[in-house]
Amino acid sequence: MARTIIQLRISLDGVEPTVWRRVLIPGGFTLDRVHRVVQFAMGWGDRHLHVFDVEGVQYGVPDPDGLLDVRDELDVRLDAVALKGGRLRYTYDFGDWWEHDLIVEDEFPADLDADYPACTAGERACPPDDVGGPDGYRDLLAAIADPDHPEHTTMREWLGRPFNPAFFDPARMSTLLRRMT
Repeated sequence: MARTIIQLRISLDGVEPTVWRRVLIPGGFTLDRVHRVVQFAMGWGDRHLHVFDVEGVQYGVPDPDGLLDVRDELDVRLDAVALKGGRLRYTYDFGDWWEHDLIVEDEFPADLDADYPACTAGERACPPDDVGGPDGYRDLLAAIADPDHPEHTTMREWLGRPFNPAFFDPARMSTLLRRMT
């Protein structure tokens, strides 16, 4: 039986212009592996909690204290919750509250000559971790774009690296995704 590949379009809510990725993921991946794909594809640092929401049911890392009511993401395969035309929600970093739409664009048999997971398209760099959510990211972009902005130097130093919000390379991202598996 051929493996099923799920094509997801991942888009980050609250950011304009839109930051998005198109990824191809084996349907047999459990949601913990899908979490890793989202982290790599988007460019997050995987330093915070996350949760998937599928039709009101939440999946994530079980809370040993029982404060969060989530089902174990290790027990659920992507192809069990991702139906063509369907939608999953993914929230990362409960402080900054980054929400993502995961739209199931297609599903098809795997190409035996292709490597999965893969990123086939996307636009724009992911915001840096700990920037303060969509509002903090807007503030960061305004500050680094304007050398006369009062926070320009502080924000550039906080970033600690060059940052081009318009840059994204799907081929490089596919290479990184293949290394994660």
